[in-house]
Amino acid sequence: MMPASPLPKPHIEVDRLELHYGSVPAVRGVSFNVLPGEQLTLLGPSGCGKTTTLRAIAGLEQPTAGEIRIDGVTVYSSQARINIRAEKRGLSMVFQSYAIWPHMTVFENVAYGLRVRRTAAAEVAEKVHQALDMVQMGSLASRRAAQLSGGQQQRVALARAFVFQPSVLLFDEPLSNLDAKLRADMRIELRELQHRLGITSVYVTHDLEEALAMSDRIVVMRDGLIEQTGTPDEIYRLPNSAFVADFVGSANLIRGRHRTDLDADGLVVLETSAGHIVHAMAYGRPVGTEPVVSVRTVHLRLSTEPPAATRNVWRVPIRQTVFQGDFTQGHVGWGDQHLVARCAAMEPLAVGRDVYISVEPRHVVVLGA
Repeated sequence: MMPASPLPKPHIEVDRLELHYGSVPAVRGVSFNVLPGEQLTLLGPSGCGKTTTLRAIAGLEQPTAGEIRIDGVTVYSSQARINIRAEKRGLSMVFQSYAIWPHMTVFENVAYGLRVRRTAAAEVAEKVHQALDMVQMGSLASRRAAQLSGGQQQRVALARAFVFQPSVLLFDEPLSNLDAKLRADMRIELRELQHRLGITSVYVTHDLEEALAMSDRIVVMRDGLIEQTGTPDEIYRLPNSAFVADFVGSANLIRGRHRTDLDADGLVVLETSAGHIVHAMAYGRPVGTEPVVSVRTVHLRLSTEPPAATRNVWRVPIRQTVFQGDFTQGHVGWGDQHLVARCAAMEPLAVGRDVYISVEPRHVVVLGA
């Protein structure tokens, strides 16, 4: 049997990072690693500390405590009193605001960083044209930046960020100023570009779809702390907490009493306060006496006919349906609470009508403590 190959050494290491603004803690002991060539996303609501963490990696904020290492070199350490300046860290950052100089041409904007580094003119021209071609802006090199659309400005900001071949790219919500269609297109382009360059990147967003579509791994943050780290699939399918379950895709949270007498076939059974019996899966997590389970809205099925399944099937009244184009959101009564199901677009159901709602036990996930 071949021995398992060792994991590559992390490209970025963030260790017990803390950052306070006066007496207010913005980041409270955050630790994570980013592997070479990996795209890691910091995901969370406004004020959770994700942008502050990114700016600390970039050297734009001075932490209160902890360590940051890039390629094995310590760039910040509170204990050793090391704080390497931003321009010496070999990083490049793409901002939400693009920070494009409107009086310069596209070429001049991208060339600026190389010229500051006193790069030879011939090399500047070669590298700038390569970078612009990679973001499909080669034909607009001589256009003034003020004449560009938002999407074109974003491409220029990207070309400028990687033209001098930094070791790490940092993205601070770079697509949030674009319209929904262009944002979706740019996600795909950015992901392909990151793969093509093989560059290590840290991406900050509050947009769930963006994080799921673009990341190798996701770090979910809340109140300056890490709630969960994992692949997009892990974060979505097996949330650790009620916060992650609800933030990373809409979820119904159900609390009940653990019925150990009914546990069977690898399933955990709980009984709600209204007497509903719910079959769930723990996925190796400890199950307390009053567990909370998560059921994603997309996993609940609504039907007017009784389904073939016998577990997790309930007859319930329709409270409301909301048509949203590609899907319909159905709100149903369920004892002393209501459940929300997100179904493929269907004919409107009359409010008050009884329907069947069901969910497979594998999609009912016991949350961590």
